[in-house]
Amino acid sequence: MNLRASKAYNVSKSHCLRSKTGNNILTKHVQFLTTKDKFHGLLDSESQGSKREKASESDTVDDSKETSLEEPEPKRLKQNFEGRPDGKRLRGQNKSRPHTKPTAYDEKRLCHSIIQNKECPFGAKCFFDHDIVKYMDSKPPDIGETCHIYETFGKCAYGLSCRFAKAHTTPDFKSMEKADLVKVYEGRTMVKNNMSKELQGRLRKRSVSFEKSEKYLKTLSDNKDKGAQQDKQPAPVKTVGPLTDADVIKLRPCEKKQVDFQDKLYLAPLTTCGNLPFRRVCKRFGADITCGEMAMCTNLLQGHQSEWALLRRHESEDVFGIQLEGSFPDTMTRCAELINNNTEVDFVDINSGCPIDLVYNKGGGCGLMTRTRKFERIVKGMNYVLDVPLTVKIRTGVQEKSNIAHKLIPEMKNWGVSMITLHGRSREQRYTKLADWDYITTCAKLASPIPLFGNGDILSYEDAMKAKETGVSGIMIARGALIKPWIFTEIKESRHWDISSSERLDILKDFSNFGLEHWGSDTRGVERTRTFLLEWLSFLCRYIPVGLLERVPQKINERPPYYMGRNYLETLMASQNVEDWIRISEMLLGPVPKNFEFLPKHKANSYK
Repeated sequence: MNLRASKAYNVSKSHCLRSKTGNNILTKHVQFLTTKDKFHGLLDSESQGSKREKASESDTVDDSKETSLEEPEPKRLKQNFEGRPDGKRLRGQNKSRPHTKPTAYDEKRLCHSIIQNKECPFGAKCFFDHDIVKYMDSKPPDIGETCHIYETFGKCAYGLSCRFAKAHTTPDFKSMEKADLVKVYEGRTMVKNNMSKELQGRLRKRSVSFEKSEKYLKTLSDNKDKGAQQDKQPAPVKTVGPLTDADVIKLRPCEKKQVDFQDKLYLAPLTTCGNLPFRRVCKRFGADITCGEMAMCTNLLQGHQSEWALLRRHESEDVFGIQLEGSFPDTMTRCAELINNNTEVDFVDINSGCPIDLVYNKGGGCGLMTRTRKFERIVKGMNYVLDVPLTVKIRTGVQEKSNIAHKLIPEMKNWGVSMITLHGRSREQRYTKLADWDYITTCAKLASPIPLFGNGDILSYEDAMKAKETGVSGIMIARGALIKPWIFTEIKESRHWDISSSERLDILKDFSNFGLEHWGSDTRGVERTRTFLLEWLSFLCRYIPVGLLERVPQKINERPPYYMGRNYLETLMASQNVEDWIRISEMLLGPVPKNFEFLPKHKANSYK
């Protein structure tokens, strides 16, 4: 949609603010509109303890003496890019953003053996603190009076190192337990797919057996010429004698576990923000299918703990998948067999839509769409070793005006793919233009009877209804879930939810509690939870409350204007200033450490 900058812009008549695409966001009351200086002035004055009435009075000064309520100036990024020769601001990741390891926030750490009331195996050589009294004197003050982990599970595994330790610690530094709750959760595995030390050791020593993968890879031709013959499937083993157990338990393709994808709401695998606590929040609001963050197959095969953490699954995730990224048939096939034998998943997804240069330049992500031969070998190899369905996520193509998805989809049907997800943009577009749902409609017809999910620009139930009219089997929601995770409830109940600021704060509180369960309630866990909360807040600030809109719904490509909320908290949540996000995190996780720094991963969110 073309911008209409040449037309007159009359605020007094329409009280409207424009988005990036030229659409109008209409507010019901002109008093909610404000300027950048007034907006931040109110937040600063409130943070210093001044009354809100005084701030609101300053906002009602005669408008004729102040700047008009026109569209705010484009927000500047934290970094100053005005000196660039091309005059364009950088996009993509903030690769040079400040990164402080969670261990840096602990001046002294208590030995884990002391927490568990065990004898330290390292003795005097141990680097950690063993003096409980000295440690408690130097430990930062507690964040709150109640410990979520203790109240939920009956005991806190972090003991004295917990930032809520007073809630479950006696005056003589002994940990307390609630026997009834402990008994309820005894023997219950809340989080699955943890990598054992034994498996990690075998992966590092390269002693893990990949029998199925080796069998498939032997069938691949060594001929690297373009005219190589089509790959052959492994021939059945001819045996003479009695029927063996291996013959009985071997699954045929039709006997693999089936997943009903039809008419489901699929939470997209979101790098950084799509962590386990966030997925739990979305499950509460009605997400049907969840998927872990994109994991690199080579890192999984090498036993990297941080990569295996992306595969973890909470018990509330009833339909859960893992997304893999790779560019070679051998590593992808072995990784699929590793996952098949050591994790509990309902499906495995191949990421062939990632636009990041680091992935694309190695032939992965979107690069697979242009390497059809390797793509086919990867799909067939993974299908051969997996006992669960294999799905694929793709984009329309690599170049903006050269769609190739419609050529790949008929071939994928012959490769054995169980479901296809199509993001309606090319790699070049990234997220800058509207998704092409007309093209998704065409591809959905080509994919039939295999289910095809559409993805792109869904931020309301009206967007979802229009998407379903295209004939897709279901919809995948990515940024829409980051901006408003309650979108799943809106879609299922067919309504616009004018959610209050207190309800939104409760959602953030739930995320914080889930984060403390997942990453820990000690200083390291608290600060890790804070970091992921702040990454999420960089998307949440884009939401405009329904009660302030005259034209509903908000579109995903519309840049929020400067506006005053119906209360201070709603105004604070609308801020796109990093300092204000930190202020929200301090409401839930206490004051930040002195050496704390944060800059969002995505440059598009790095407003100053």
